[in-house]
Amino acid sequence: MHEYYPLLAVGAAASVLALIFILAYIFMKDKKEAIGFDRNMKDSEIIKRLFAYAKPHVGSFAIVFLIMIFSIAYDIVSPLIIGRITDIIKIENFEMRRLFYTLGIYAGILIVSLTCQYFQAIILQKTGQKIISAIRYDTFAHIEKLSHAQFSEIPTGKLVTRVTNDTNAVSMMFTNIFVNLTKNSLVIIGILIAMFALNIQLTLMVLCFVPYIVIFTFIFRKFSRKAYRKVKDGTTDINTFLSENLSGMKIIRVFDRKKQKMAEFDRKNNELGAAKRRQIFVFGIFRPTIYMLYIASVLCLLYLSARSSIKDVSFLGQKIDSDVLVAFYLYVQKFFNPIQSLAEQFNWLQSALASAEKIFTILDIDPGVKDDPGAVDIGDVNGSIEFDHVWFAYNEENWILKDVSFKVEAGQTVAFVGPTGAGKTTILSLLCRNYDIQKGRILIDGVDIRKYTIRSLRRQFGQMLQTVFLFSGTVKSNIVMRDDSITDDDVKEACRYVNADKFIERLPDGLDHEVREDGNNFSAGQRQLISFARTILFKPKIMILDEATANIDTETEVLIQDSLERMMNIGTMLIVAHRLSTVQHCDNIIVLSDGRIEEQGSHDELLSKRGRYYTLYTLQHHRQQLMS
Repeated sequence: MHEYYPLLAVGAAASVLALIFILAYIFMKDKKEAIGFDRNMKDSEIIKRLFAYAKPHVGSFAIVFLIMIFSIAYDIVSPLIIGRITDIIKIENFEMRRLFYTLGIYAGILIVSLTCQYFQAIILQKTGQKIISAIRYDTFAHIEKLSHAQFSEIPTGKLVTRVTNDTNAVSMMFTNIFVNLTKNSLVIIGILIAMFALNIQLTLMVLCFVPYIVIFTFIFRKFSRKAYRKVKDGTTDINTFLSENLSGMKIIRVFDRKKQKMAEFDRKNNELGAAKRRQIFVFGIFRPTIYMLYIASVLCLLYLSARSSIKDVSFLGQKIDSDVLVAFYLYVQKFFNPIQSLAEQFNWLQSALASAEKIFTILDIDPGVKDDPGAVDIGDVNGSIEFDHVWFAYNEENWILKDVSFKVEAGQTVAFVGPTGAGKTTILSLLCRNYDIQKGRILIDGVDIRKYTIRSLRRQFGQMLQTVFLFSGTVKSNIVMRDDSITDDDVKEACRYVNADKFIERLPDGLDHEVREDGNNFSAGQRQLISFARTILFKPKIMILDEATANIDTETEVLIQDSLERMMNIGTMLIVAHRLSTVQHCDNIIVLSDGRIEEQGSHDELLSKRGRYYTLYTLQHHRQQLMS
């Protein structure tokens, strides 16, 4: 019995290590709430949702599986061939012909395996990219459906990370992880069958290490998932910080906050570095532990074979010859190699699952504003608008609009004036269903706007805002908004109509002149004229101007005022303006204060009332006289 003490000592050492890991896991499990061991979605749920994207490509995966069967033949057969070579070399009547024949078989199997691996990689990469493109498309399409309120709550950097970094991490799952997991599982099964056929007793000895592998893998799965989530959170924080601060770099420089922002970035960078170190630490324990089990099994194999060779004794009734030893040594190596690579693939799997969880978290956000059941396309409209006892609050505590009612006839030009925070811009946002009201009704042509689909509703509006956003591209692409059906003549006509042609013709490339990010190579007035041309080109039935004449020079304001007078003849126009000089010719002026309509009427009617509008107009008129 004493000859088996070394084997028992190895088993005892592995058991002690397993006990330590189990206690660490129990401690971690009991304290998970205190240390942030959060788990929002089960792995099974994530994998089920990911496989829904893979389902259309099941044919490609079936081909890969068939190719894989041939590619693993090398792993299964090669140890037997090498063992056979050992047997050929040591026999007395050695024949070189038999050796070359056996080597030829070995080389043929190797070539077939490498060829299969090549085609497997090509098919997987093409299929994986199609799947990831679908996930990325669905994520961006869902982000487009989110309401203005939700965009205000979710940092832009976080959304960018979901569409880019996280989808890239998920791509590893389809192009590498799942297939290799399947391949390694088949290799392990095939090797076990070959090992049982070669020597049952030695195979049972190797299988004694399998329970430890299962325990270590299960325990480190928990630690790895937590570590990867921390890394993903840290990456999102870095991207969000960069997105915000690069956009606001001018303000940082104006207030000389570079040192403070650098310190903040350094803190976030260190947090991400610490998360990555924890991830490396977890992996740095897991893989060496599996490797230790492999070395232990090899030592046990060598010990048993040495005893059999030196003392000419058997192990559990079977003698271990040299060819069996060589083949079994290679099989043990090939048995643990997939398991060791599973550690690395498991590392990637946790990363992919953590990324997929964050993607699905975005996809599971219910849009704050969405089509009502039975909503229909709005079709052509005349442009009449009615607010019927409308109440609205961005949160339930503070009402922005309080029982607001008014009517706008089709073709009228109506202005909203009043102090900041009175609810002017909110009215325009509610009309486009950027937000939904809590009480009352908003009607277009006598029909509640909630009965129309959001997409068809918003197509009726042309919006010109105080802050104009231009996309990277050309002047033309910013005007046509990627609509290829619009001709150059249509674009030029729209530019002439709003007086944008004058400065565009002076550009080196005209309509093809490059527009840099956010249009920062154009003045505020030029950007505004481009937005006017963009709005007119799509012929909206209702036009919205929200402080569109603010923050521009006097010369450009003259051009814009002329454009506005022309645009008033196109359809219904709603204007928000602090400069009362821009709204004097409106059909109706609605004065708002503290979320309520205080008075309304034409410019002359409101002046004769000597109310809030009269006070505002008099103050601005005196200010202009003093400045002149």
